Amino acid sequence: MSTAGLDEFLQARPRLFRIACRITGNPHEAEELVQDVWVRWQRTDRSAVADPQAFLATTVSRLAINLVQSARRRHETAVGPWLSDERVATGPDPQSYVENEEAYAAAVQLLIERLSPAERATYVLREGFDYPYRQIAELLRIGAPNARQLVKRARDRLAEPAPIAG
Repeated sequence: MSTAGLDEFLQARPRLFRIACRITGNPHEAEELVQDVWVRWQRTDRSAVADPQAFLATTVSRLAINLVQSARRRHETAVGPWLSDERVATGPDPQSYVENEEAYAAAVQLLIERLSPAERATYVLREGFDYPYRQIAELLRIGAPNARQLVKRARDRLAEPAPIAG
């Protein structure tokens, strides 16, 4: 195992976890995805990787999207009691990461319920991580105009009033 590869991965790990968690909406699945990325990173010829951080972010984004799409195909739904019971800590002070647990839970639930996996991924990468549209397009292998449109649709869907339960 290369120390350089380990150092690069450890540097990217908190960010990879946040990306995976925001796309899947589940910290347990996010952790599994990050572990999957580690295994793939170990099998990768790192001399051929121009930007390790971009490679790792792309890998976790694609794995998360694949996971969400396969769950949707199987008609599985996210069960969220973990949202109010656990904090997702990715920094030295978990309290600073989760300032308002209820608002965070509501936001994640909106992302899960209202957005398609592609909309969720583009929205998280743009709004959560401030990726430029060009980079989002490269990560997801879509055109930049398509990335812009997916983010716009996501914003529009999230701005819609909640349906009235009856």
